[in-house]
Amino acid sequence: MSTPESLDDFYRSLRQTGFIGRLLELARDEDLGPDHRDLTAKVCGSSDRTTTAKVMLGADATIAGLMVIPDLLEVFDASIEFHPLAHDGEHHTKGATLATLKGPLDQIVTAERTILNMLGRLSGIATLTTRHVERAGSECKVLDTRKTTPGLRVLEKYAVRCGGGHSHRLGLHDAVLIKDNHIAHLGPDQLAVWLTEVCTKARSENAAFVEVEVDTLIQLDCVLDVPAGLIDYVLLDNMDPATLRTAVAMRTNRSSAIQLEASGGVRLDTIAGIAATGVDRVSVGALTHQAVTADVRLDIEPGA
Repeated sequence: MSTPESLDDFYRSLRQTGFIGRLLELARDEDLGPDHRDLTAKVCGSSDRTTTAKVMLGADATIAGLMVIPDLLEVFDASIEFHPLAHDGEHHTKGATLATLKGPLDQIVTAERTILNMLGRLSGIATLTTRHVERAGSECKVLDTRKTTPGLRVLEKYAVRCGGGHSHRLGLHDAVLIKDNHIAHLGPDQLAVWLTEVCTKARSENAAFVEVEVDTLIQLDCVLDVPAGLIDYVLLDNMDPATLRTAVAMRTNRSSAIQLEASGGVRLDTIAGIAATGVDRVSVGALTHQAVTADVRLDIEPGA
């Protein structure tokens, strides 16, 4: 599982994109509207009451999103003290107190739903990721994909890291992934030459990595003909375990340093068998598009 230190670094790098701030502002505005007001808190007249609230788990979960809460409270312009009692990336059981909030009652109830939505969604992704990572074993990395909720990508990828997974490319802007549709027009006699030219150009663009997707072993053989150092990864799309084992053997026989990544319809009940074929990585869209929101609750302390 990722360490708190590496999560700190990853979260800071995501903040620098500016996407998190924009996302949190949108989350605020969809609740408070254009006038930034909470009508219920206004009519209840609770602005002069200071209280303490606990953020608690209603079911076991791997935690993700606590690091986001200070930024969220800043966007809400709330004078609330936030005291985390757990860390992102940790697994906690039902009933655990994750954090306390202390401040004006009206501000706490105004930010409550956005806090819980964020923690619940991200912790659900982290929890599902943890299950996949455990089944894949320590020799095979589990990666996310771009199959994310529109607008939530950077935080959903952060949640995958909290669950022990790894981030694939953040978007179309930071790495090169030449997919099957990019090479569908090329025959086997053309593919290696074309890829050599294109991947050389990709290296000049300072791409984080260069990856090529193939869906046949014939295409993989062509990719292995590309000069060493131009391609980092090959994505083996929708191949069964027997074909994946053959692909691994081909890579080994060619003494290639390219890492192999399996992808396509990976499920919790199939990932162990896929990892056992010897591939280096498995990318799993389900981590983000099939995660169930974790049960996270906020309770005002009685008499506070």
